[in-house]
Amino acid sequence: MDTTATEPVQAYLTATGERLRADGCEVTTEDWRGTPVLIGYRGDFRFRWMATTLHLFTIAAPTTVVTADALRAFTATVMDYVVARKGQLRGFQSGVAAIPALVGTQVDPAASAWAQEGQQVKFASVARPVAVDAGTGAAAAYRGNPMLGIVYAAHLRSKLNAYFPAA
Repeated sequence: MDTTATEPVQAYLTATGERLRADGCEVTTEDWRGTPVLIGYRGDFRFRWMATTLHLFTIAAPTTVVTADALRAFTATVMDYVVARKGQLRGFQSGVAAIPALVGTQVDPAASAWAQEGQQVKFASVARPVAVDAGTGAAAAYRGNPMLGIVYAAHLRSKLNAYFPAA
């Protein structure tokens, strides 16, 4: 993955960081193998979620071209990261969710299609990948109601829409 951040990509990532902060997320930037990655975190507790806490990580990285393979690999890396950070007790009154986003100046249609297919699920953890075209602001992602994790669906959709609004 080419991680050269063009001006539109950097502007989109900066605006995403502002949206995350405005929603009450802790926002940091970490170096992932030479790539600055934007990380937003928030934990929310709801009785209607069967009295669980959902740990939500929104992680966005720059690229030039968002491909399906790159988005799959990034999503897997993000899931490993969030499970290592907050997933030790998942399933026991605790869940982990991630919104992994690759932001580029071009998006391969296969990447958009894969992102919109559905959320990625592991035990008590889900990810909703996003393919972002920084030039147009288009953000392809699954915004539906899945069978697994339906209790969190409205919350995840609202956060996805707030952080990566559809253009």
